[in-house]
Amino acid sequence: MNKFVVYQSDSLSGEVTIGGAKNSALKLMAAALLAEGVTILHNVPDITDVTIMSELLMAMGVGVARFGNRVEIDVPAEINPEAPYELVSRMRASISVLGPLIARFGIATVAIPGGDDFGSRPIDMHLTGLERLGAKFSYEHGNIYGKAGKLRGAEVLLEFPSVGATENLMMAASLSVGNTVIDNAAREPEISDLSDLLNLMGAKVSGAGTSRITIEGVEQMVPVEFTVIPDRVEAATFMSAIAVCGGKALLRNARPEHMRMLIRKMEEMGMEITLDPAGIVIERNTTTKGVHVSTLPYPGLATDYKPFLVVALAVSEGLSMVTENIFAGRFRYIDELVRMGADIRAEGRHAVVTGVSCFSGAKVRAHDIRAGAALVVAGMGADGVTEVYEAEHIDRGYENLAGKLTAMGAQVERA
Repeated sequence: MNKFVVYQSDSLSGEVTIGGAKNSALKLMAAALLAEGVTILHNVPDITDVTIMSELLMAMGVGVARFGNRVEIDVPAEINPEAPYELVSRMRASISVLGPLIARFGIATVAIPGGDDFGSRPIDMHLTGLERLGAKFSYEHGNIYGKAGKLRGAEVLLEFPSVGATENLMMAASLSVGNTVIDNAAREPEISDLSDLLNLMGAKVSGAGTSRITIEGVEQMVPVEFTVIPDRVEAATFMSAIAVCGGKALLRNARPEHMRMLIRKMEEMGMEITLDPAGIVIERNTTTKGVHVSTLPYPGLATDYKPFLVVALAVSEGLSMVTENIFAGRFRYIDELVRMGADIRAEGRHAVVTGVSCFSGAKVRAHDIRAGAALVVAGMGADGVTEVYEAEHIDRGYENLAGKLTAMGAQVERA
């Protein structure tokens, strides 16, 4: 039936190991295109999106092999620099191959990307930035056609600190002539992870993690071995599970420095969060209370965290106001939560959440990766049985979500 079946859980305990970051692993796989030879990535999650990226690279003539959580990417001297619609339409992160292809091979054909359906996310900043480096683009039959001679460094001011545009520009500028400066750059931990990989490959990137990134172009890059950072959004998923169900758990490998604003909001709700040499420990000993939440670019509260906070706030005491400042239309899952008994009113970019004692089990639908996982968490705090359909969305971003939750004492099945 392609669904998650979820039963009520009174309290969770134990520990869960946080896997590699989806939003980093996909871009690191694209960055492997910058160097001929075998790049080896460790801690790569076994999820559908990684499979799609692997298929995309293989469609271009790149060898990809998985050994557990190790992925080996063998890039030949010449490839077919075309990202076909059949794969790109399934995952928006596919656009991240554009910069490396233009920089190394001087030509690229990439279908206009698809992915999660929660509002418009134009790629204009990707293209405008690459044009500043000397690339030229045209559009025909749903494809983006790009070409360039040798890219040349330039100053690029992003209208918005777009993660994807920052990453594409970092990768392309690494093989350009001269210096590139990206102002108003994204500051997410995944940007720093990509910078670390690029520098290991021979690039000269500085300033990652700040709003101004400088890249000194090099002539050639080399394949390397690298480990993906832990997934902060997966960590947020299990934090919300403790907030909804109660209990205590160690989130092994979770990095608190990547989740400062989320930790602050969880503590405001009444959660107890302590640092541990192995990760973080999260505990709920009392009834949580409502707080106000606004999403912002990093280091603000990530939009990917919001569904998990909304679920936790829906069964907290009092009133909460939630504001979405990044993506319009990312409240579609609220209708599903209302079906489960939540008291939430949404209008435009705002939602008012009035806490209820518990959810009520129901049949609901996952609209995207994070909203789907949040509905699974809601089901753990619901009276009765919850069935979350269109589970393939959740599989795109989570490796063995049901197994990890079950190890903490939940009753979750992937049917």
